[in-house]
Amino acid sequence: MKHVVWAQWDDLVVPAGFTLKSPINTDLASANLEDITFYIPSYMGGRSALEYSRKMPNLKVLQMPNAGYEDALEFTRSGMTLCNGRGIHDASTAELAVGLTIASLRGIPDFVRNQERGQWVHGRYQSMNDKKIAVIGFGSIGKTVVRNLSGFDLTVVPFSRSGNDGALKIEELDEHLPTFDVVILILPLNDQSRKMFNRERLSLLKDGALLVNVARGGIVDTDALVAELNSGRITAALDVTDPEPLPAGHPLWSARGVLIAPHVGGNTSAFEPRARRLVEGQLARLASGQKLENVIIAGDIL
Repeated sequence: MKHVVWAQWDDLVVPAGFTLKSPINTDLASANLEDITFYIPSYMGGRSALEYSRKMPNLKVLQMPNAGYEDALEFTRSGMTLCNGRGIHDASTAELAVGLTIASLRGIPDFVRNQERGQWVHGRYQSMNDKKIAVIGFGSIGKTVVRNLSGFDLTVVPFSRSGNDGALKIEELDEHLPTFDVVILILPLNDQSRKMFNRERLSLLKDGALLVNVARGGIVDTDALVAELNSGRITAALDVTDPEPLPAGHPLWSARGVLIAPHVGGNTSAFEPRARRLVEGQLARLASGQKLENVIIAGDIL
Protein backbone atom coordinates (compact mmCIF):
# COMPACT_ATOMS: atom_id res chain seq x y z
CA MET A 1 0.00 0.00 0.00
CA LYS A 2 1.29 3.45 -0.92
CA HIS A 3 0.42 5.63 2.02
CA VAL A 4 -0.68 9.24 2.11
CA VAL A 5 0.90 10.87 5.13
CA TRP A 6 -0.07 14.06 6.93
CA ALA A 7 2.58 15.59 9.19
CA GLN A 8 3.34 19.04 10.53
CA TRP A 9 6.71 19.02 8.74
CA ASP A 10 6.66 19.76 5.01
CA ASP A 11 10.19 18.39 4.50
CA LEU A 12 9.67 15.03 6.21
CA VAL A 13 11.51 12.23 4.40
CA VAL A 14 8.98 9.68 3.13
CA PRO A 15 9.60 6.48 1.14
CA ALA A 16 9.30 6.42 -2.63
CA GLY A 17 5.68 6.14 -3.69
CA PHE A 18 4.36 7.67 -0.46
CA THR A 19 2.67 11.09 -0.60
CA LEU A 20 3.39 13.74 2.01
CA LYS A 21 0.81 16.31 2.98
CA SER A 22 1.43 19.09 5.47
CA PRO A 23 0.05 22.52 6.41
CA ILE A 24 1.80 24.01 3.40
CA ASN A 25 -0.47 22.16 0.97
CA THR A 26 -3.28 20.61 3.04
CA ASP A 27 -5.23 22.65 5.55
CA LEU A 28 -6.83 20.13 7.85
CA ALA A 29 -9.73 22.46 8.59
CA SER A 30 -10.82 22.86 4.98
CA ALA A 31 -9.23 20.15 2.82
CA ASN A 32 -10.67 16.79 1.80
CA LEU A 33 -8.87 14.29 4.02
CA GLU A 34 -10.33 11.03 2.68
CA ASP A 35 -7.05 9.85 1.15
CA ILE A 36 -4.92 10.20 4.28
CA THR A 37 -3.82 6.83 5.64
CA PHE A 38 -1.07 7.83 8.09
CA TYR A 39 -1.71 10.79 10.40
CA ILE A 40 0.58 12.45 12.93
CA PRO A 41 -1.44 15.03 14.88
CA SER A 42 0.45 18.29 15.37
CA TYR A 43 2.36 18.30 18.63
CA MET A 44 0.53 20.19 21.39
CA GLY A 45 -2.49 20.31 19.09
CA GLY A 46 -4.65 18.76 21.77
CA ARG A 47 -8.10 17.40 21.15
CA SER A 48 -8.70 19.61 18.12
CA ALA A 49 -5.80 17.95 16.27
CA LEU A 50 -7.18 14.51 17.07
CA GLU A 51 -10.67 15.49 15.89
CA TYR A 52 -9.38 15.76 12.31
CA SER A 53 -8.90 11.99 12.29
CA ARG A 54 -12.68 11.66 12.14
CA LYS A 55 -12.53 13.22 8.66
CA MET A 56 -10.10 10.49 7.51
CA PRO A 57 -12.24 7.40 6.72
CA ASN A 58 -9.26 5.56 5.22
CA LEU A 59 -6.89 6.23 8.09
CA LYS A 60 -4.77 3.17 8.87
CA VAL A 61 -2.22 4.54 11.35
CA LEU A 62 -2.65 7.20 14.02
CA GLN A 63 0.88 8.01 15.15
CA MET A 64 0.87 10.08 18.32
CA PRO A 65 3.76 12.50 18.89
CA ASN A 66 3.36 11.97 22.64
CA ALA A 67 4.26 9.12 24.95
CA GLY A 68 0.82 9.48 26.54
CA TYR A 69 -1.97 8.16 24.36
CA GLU A 70 -5.04 7.99 26.59
CA ASP A 71 -6.62 11.00 24.85
CA ALA A 72 -6.33 9.26 21.47
CA LEU A 73 -8.16 6.08 22.41
CA GLU A 74 -11.63 7.44 21.65
CA PHE A 75 -10.50 8.37 18.13
CA THR A 76 -9.47 4.85 17.17
CA ARG A 77 -11.81 2.58 15.26
CA SER A 78 -11.87 -0.97 13.98
CA GLY A 79 -8.83 -1.82 11.87
CA MET A 80 -6.85 1.29 12.85
CA THR A 81 -3.38 1.06 14.34
CA LEU A 82 -2.47 3.42 17.19
CA CYS A 83 1.20 4.10 17.97
CA ASN A 84 2.57 6.40 20.62
CA GLY A 85 5.70 8.53 20.73
CA ARG A 86 7.59 6.43 23.24
CA GLY A 87 11.19 7.60 23.31
CA ILE A 88 10.61 11.06 21.82
CA HIS A 89 10.27 12.84 25.13
CA ASP A 90 12.53 10.76 27.36
CA ALA A 91 15.42 13.23 27.48
CA SER A 92 13.34 16.39 27.88
CA THR A 93 10.82 15.11 30.41
CA ALA A 94 13.46 13.41 32.54
CA GLU A 95 15.52 16.58 32.42
CA LEU A 96 12.56 18.61 33.71
CA ALA A 97 11.81 16.07 36.44
CA VAL A 98 15.31 16.49 37.80
CA GLY A 99 15.22 20.25 37.23
CA LEU A 100 11.96 20.69 39.13
CA THR A 101 13.34 18.59 41.96
CA ILE A 102 16.50 20.68 42.24
CA ALA A 103 14.60 23.96 41.85
CA SER A 104 12.14 23.08 44.59
CA LEU A 105 14.68 21.75 47.06
CA ARG A 106 17.22 24.52 46.53
CA GLY A 107 14.64 27.33 46.74
CA ILE A 108 14.99 28.71 43.23
CA PRO A 109 11.41 30.10 43.22
CA ASP A 110 12.35 32.10 46.35
CA PHE A 111 15.45 33.41 44.60
CA VAL A 112 13.41 34.62 41.64
CA ARG A 113 10.85 36.37 43.85
CA ASN A 114 13.57 38.00 45.94
CA GLN A 115 15.42 39.12 42.81
CA GLU A 116 12.26 40.80 41.55
CA ARG A 117 12.05 42.64 44.87
CA GLY A 118 15.73 43.51 44.83
CA GLN A 119 16.26 41.66 48.11
CA TRP A 120 19.29 39.62 49.19
CA VAL A 121 17.84 36.92 51.45
CA HIS A 122 20.35 34.31 52.54
CA GLY A 123 19.08 30.98 53.84
CA ARG A 124 19.76 27.26 54.05
CA TYR A 125 17.88 25.00 51.63
CA GLN A 126 17.66 21.29 51.00
CA SER A 127 20.13 19.40 48.82
CA MET A 128 19.09 16.56 46.54
CA ASN A 129 22.14 14.68 47.77
CA ASP A 130 21.60 12.22 50.61
CA LYS A 131 17.90 11.99 49.75
CA LYS A 132 15.86 8.87 49.11
CA ILE A 133 13.84 9.25 45.91
CA ALA A 134 10.99 7.16 44.52
CA VAL A 135 10.44 7.12 40.76
CA ILE A 136 6.93 5.79 40.18
CA GLY A 137 6.67 4.53 36.63
CA PHE A 138 9.67 2.74 35.16
CA GLY A 139 9.10 2.97 31.44
CA SER A 140 11.54 4.67 29.10
CA ILE A 141 11.15 8.10 30.70
CA GLY A 142 11.34 6.69 34.23
CA LYS A 143 14.52 4.84 33.35
CA THR A 144 15.97 8.08 31.96
CA VAL A 145 15.06 9.90 35.17
CA VAL A 146 16.88 7.23 37.18
CA ARG A 147 19.91 7.47 34.90
CA ASN A 148 19.97 11.26 35.25
CA LEU A 149 19.85 10.94 39.01
CA SER A 150 22.74 8.49 39.06
CA GLY A 151 25.29 11.30 39.16
CA PHE A 152 24.08 12.44 42.57
CA ASP A 153 24.83 10.97 45.97
CA LEU A 154 21.36 9.64 46.72
CA THR A 155 19.21 6.51 46.76
CA VAL A 156 16.68 5.88 43.99
CA VAL A 157 13.93 3.27 44.19
CA PRO A 158 11.86 2.73 41.02
CA PHE A 159 8.33 1.30 41.02
CA SER A 160 6.33 -0.25 38.20
CA ARG A 161 3.23 -2.41 37.76
CA SER A 162 5.29 -5.43 36.75
CA GLY A 163 8.25 -4.98 39.07
CA ASN A 164 10.58 -5.79 36.17
CA ASP A 165 14.11 -4.45 35.59
CA GLY A 166 14.86 -4.16 39.28
CA ALA A 167 11.81 -2.07 40.17
CA LEU A 168 9.51 -2.73 43.08
CA LYS A 169 5.87 -3.42 42.31
CA ILE A 170 3.49 -0.49 42.69
CA GLU A 171 1.35 -2.71 44.91
CA GLU A 172 4.20 -2.44 47.43
CA LEU A 173 4.28 1.35 47.29
CA ASP A 174 2.28 2.21 50.39
CA GLU A 175 4.58 0.35 52.76
CA HIS A 176 7.59 2.25 51.40
CA LEU A 177 6.04 5.66 50.73
CA PRO A 178 6.68 7.14 54.21
CA THR A 179 10.44 6.58 53.74
CA PHE A 180 10.93 8.83 50.70
CA ASP A 181 12.11 12.42 50.68
CA VAL A 182 11.10 12.93 47.03
CA VAL A 183 8.46 11.12 44.98
CA ILE A 184 8.59 11.56 41.18
CA LEU A 185 5.52 10.51 39.18
CA ILE A 186 6.07 9.41 35.58
CA LEU A 187 3.45 6.77 34.86
CA PRO A 188 0.55 6.63 32.39
CA LEU A 189 -2.91 7.87 33.29
CA ASN A 190 -5.39 5.01 33.21
CA ASP A 191 -8.12 3.50 35.36
CA GLN A 192 -5.51 2.10 37.77
CA SER A 193 -3.56 5.34 38.20
CA ARG A 194 -6.37 7.92 38.14
CA LYS A 195 -6.27 9.80 41.45
CA MET A 196 -3.74 7.26 42.64
CA PHE A 197 -2.38 9.98 44.93
CA ASN A 198 -5.59 10.67 46.80
CA ARG A 199 -5.99 12.03 50.31
CA GLU A 200 -5.09 8.70 51.91
CA ARG A 201 -1.94 8.15 49.88
CA LEU A 202 -0.77 11.76 50.15
CA SER A 203 -1.10 11.40 53.92
CA LEU A 204 1.49 8.61 53.78
CA LEU A 205 4.17 10.99 52.53
CA LYS A 206 6.65 11.91 55.23
CA ASP A 207 6.67 15.42 56.64
CA GLY A 208 8.75 17.64 54.37
CA ALA A 209 8.48 15.34 51.35
CA LEU A 210 8.45 16.75 47.82
CA LEU A 211 5.98 15.40 45.24
CA VAL A 212 7.08 15.92 41.61
CA ASN A 213 4.53 15.18 38.88
CA VAL A 214 5.72 15.09 35.26
CA ALA A 215 3.18 12.44 34.24
CA ARG A 216 -0.50 13.47 34.07
CA GLY A 217 -2.42 15.76 36.38
CA GLY A 218 -5.22 13.25 36.91
CA ILE A 219 -2.90 10.92 38.81
CA VAL A 220 -3.14 13.30 41.77
CA ASP A 221 -6.32 14.37 43.53
CA THR A 222 -5.93 18.14 43.21
CA ASP A 223 -8.19 19.10 46.13
CA ALA A 224 -6.36 16.69 48.42
CA LEU A 225 -3.01 18.04 47.24
CA VAL A 226 -4.03 21.65 47.85
CA ALA A 227 -5.06 20.74 51.40
CA GLU A 228 -1.74 19.00 52.08
CA LEU A 229 0.25 21.88 50.59
CA ASN A 230 -1.58 24.52 52.60
CA SER A 231 -0.95 22.54 55.76
CA GLY A 232 2.76 23.10 55.11
CA ARG A 233 3.46 19.40 55.59
CA ILE A 234 4.68 18.66 52.03
CA THR A 235 5.72 20.57 48.92
CA ALA A 236 5.15 19.88 45.23
CA ALA A 237 6.57 20.62 41.80
CA LEU A 238 4.11 20.06 38.95
CA ASP A 239 4.45 20.10 35.19
CA VAL A 240 0.90 18.79 34.89
CA THR A 241 -2.32 19.64 36.71
CA ASP A 242 -5.95 18.64 36.92
CA PRO A 243 -7.68 20.60 35.48
CA GLU A 244 -5.34 21.62 32.69
CA PRO A 245 -4.71 24.33 31.68
CA LEU A 246 -5.00 25.44 35.28
CA PRO A 247 -7.59 28.26 35.26
CA ALA A 248 -6.92 31.66 36.75
CA GLY A 249 -7.95 31.84 40.37
CA HIS A 250 -7.66 28.10 40.98
CA PRO A 251 -6.57 27.38 44.59
CA LEU A 252 -3.53 25.44 43.39
CA TRP A 253 -1.96 28.65 42.05
CA SER A 254 -1.81 30.14 45.53
CA ALA A 255 -1.13 26.97 47.51
CA ARG A 256 1.92 26.96 49.76
CA GLY A 257 5.15 25.34 48.61
CA VAL A 258 4.21 24.56 45.01
CA LEU A 259 6.17 25.18 41.80
CA ILE A 260 4.02 24.95 38.66
CA ALA A 261 5.25 24.57 35.08
CA PRO A 262 2.73 24.79 32.19
CA HIS A 263 3.12 21.21 30.86
CA VAL A 264 6.40 21.81 29.04
CA GLY A 265 8.13 18.52 29.88
CA GLY A 266 8.44 17.36 26.29
CA ASN A 267 8.22 20.67 24.49
CA THR A 268 11.89 21.55 24.05
CA SER A 269 14.40 21.86 21.25
CA ALA A 270 14.99 18.11 21.63
CA PHE A 271 11.45 17.25 20.52
CA GLU A 272 11.52 17.83 16.78
CA PRO A 273 14.64 15.86 15.77
CA ARG A 274 13.53 12.89 17.86
CA ALA A 275 9.96 13.03 16.60
CA ARG A 276 11.05 13.23 12.98
CA ARG A 277 13.39 10.27 13.41
CA LEU A 278 10.62 8.19 14.91
CA VAL A 279 8.08 9.05 12.20
CA GLU A 280 10.54 8.57 9.34
CA GLY A 281 11.53 5.24 10.84
CA GLN A 282 7.90 4.17 11.07
CA LEU A 283 7.29 5.08 7.42
CA ALA A 284 10.41 3.19 6.34
CA ARG A 285 9.13 0.12 8.21
CA LEU A 286 5.78 0.39 6.45
CA ALA A 287 7.48 0.62 3.06
CA SER A 288 9.58 -2.48 3.74
CA GLY A 289 6.80 -4.53 5.26
CA GLN A 290 8.23 -4.49 8.80
CA LYS A 291 6.20 -4.17 11.97
CA LEU A 292 5.75 -0.70 13.41
CA GLU A 293 7.23 0.26 16.75
CA ASN A 294 5.37 1.61 19.80
CA VAL A 295 2.12 -0.12 18.81
CA ILE A 296 -0.64 0.41 21.37
CA ILE A 297 -3.50 -0.95 19.27
CA ALA A 298 -2.66 -3.24 16.34
CA GLY A 299 -4.95 -2.80 13.35
CA ASP A 300 -4.93 -3.92 9.74
CA ILE A 301 -2.19 -2.18 7.75
CA LEU A 302 -2.10 -3.00 4.06
